[in-house]
Amino acid sequence: MKSKVSRATAALAVVAALGCSAACGGGDDGKGSKPVKAATATAGASGAAKNAEEPESTDGPQDAGKAKESATADASAVLTRAQLDKAALADGEVKGYGVEKTAASDVSLDSVPATPDACQPIADMFLFTTDPTARAGVGRSFTAKDDLDASVTSLALLSYRSGEADEVLAGLRTATGKCTAYKHTGYRYSDVKALKDPDLGDESVAYRLRGSIEGAEVPSAFTVVRVGTVVVAFTSMNMLAPDKVKVPSEIIEKQLAKVEKATG
Repeated sequence: MKSKVSRATAALAVVAALGCSAACGGGDDGKGSKPVKAATATAGASGAAKNAEEPESTDGPQDAGKAKESATADASAVLTRAQLDKAALADGEVKGYGVEKTAASDVSLDSVPATPDACQPIADMFLFTTDPTARAGVGRSFTAKDDLDASVTSLALLSYRSGEADEVLAGLRTATGKCTAYKHTGYRYSDVKALKDPDLGDESVAYRLRGSIEGAEVPSAFTVVRVGTVVVAFTSMNMLAPDKVKVPSEIIEKQLAKVEKATG
């Protein structure tokens, strides 16, 4: 049994690594092309962080000073990558799990079209990508210390300007009510099912789906929570217990507690 679990865990790790190398360590491959995003990964690149630090300018001749002041205040409320990194869980903070940082991308993530369009927010979130694009983001991956636990869990902390995080949750909520299956980045996803609202943070959405990736059937559960202008996205995969796949509650609770403290 132990070897079977180890093989399943290894397979899930490969799936996660594929997505991470594509979306987290992104950039050109030297031939002018960008790697295809394949699985769960972490958003929030330096370009996004730069946008958060450089508020948009206004062109209107009237009230320019007030508009600039408002934009500056809005940008200052956006948590930077450094602040998100401090707010993210660290190794030793969740009993029974090892925690590792996800490498930050040097290139901001772009949304890849999904078919049908109604599934786009769900397809994006599988890669921790969103529309609107996060201004900054960091990620963590969790490995259970129990050798018989075949699950792989990841999370992303994504920061936005006022109103943008609300749009992300609204988009997911609408998509989970309409989307049942879709195709994205060359892979097929099915059995999309909205779950009961976990009633976390300021608002939350939960759902599950099944991906056919690199020849493997990967059942995944998502819990996405908004805390102010920060979106905390959790996902867990489990190939050996597809009907029981869920994000560990202890990870959710401890991470949200740190984010709530960071956002005041």
